[in-house]
Formats: sequence, C-alpha cells, structure tokens
Amino acid sequence: MNPTLSLYDNLGGGPTLRRLVEAFYPKVQKDPLLGPLFPEDITPVMEKQYMFLTQFFGGPPLYSDAFGHPMMRARHMPFPVTRERAEAWLACMRAALEEIGIEEPLRGFVLERLSGPAFHFVNTP
Repeated sequence: MNPTLSLYDNLGGGPTLRRLVEAFYPKVQKDPLLGPLFPEDITPVMEKQYMFLTQFFGGPPLYSDAFGHPMMRARHMPFPVTRERAEAWLACMRAALEEIGIEEPLRGFVLERLSGPAFHFVNTP
C-alpha cells in the first residue's frame, strides 16, 4: 500500500472497483439477511455502488455528480438495517475483496474504512 496515493489508486482505480462491485453483489443477493432488501434487478444498485465507492475511496466524484450529496444514512433509512445486517454486508465485502485478490494490509484498511459507515447506517435494533 502506497501512503502517498488515495485508496482509490491503491486499489487500482475504476477497473478494480468495478470488479469488486461485480464480485460483491452476488454474495449480497445470496445472503439471507441482505438479499431480501434488494430488488431483483440489481444492476442499478451496482452502478450506484460503483459510483459511490469510487468517490468514497478518493476517486472522481461520480456519485455526487449524478445524485448530489451522498447522504447515505438518510438513503438507507427506509430499510431495516440491523447490526447483524451491517456485519453480513462487511462479510460479503471481505469475501469479494478476497475473491478479486486484494491482499493485506490493503484489504483490512478497506474493511476498516467501510465499517464506520456500515454501522452508522444501523437504524433497527
């Protein structure tokens, strides 16, 4: 991991984030806690996730350019997000990062960076 580069660049930029999203969502869809929260046509969700992660990790502001301020907690309020679902989401992300070959310490850093928002979205006991 190069500390002078953004997380986006350390990960390999857009192509790697695209692969990550494509590895991640099949896991989400199969997860018994997460799958029911998502629409059958997951393609628009995947595109938004790609755009958000690009921006979140220090790349171009694709999400904000298309949708305005992310306001991710507010966007997740309609869904019952529990601590267990946040943990399941992170487990799916961990598996996707492993699947596409992101090694430690970068994988751990990405998961640490995502764990704050994941638990911040919890809105249901």
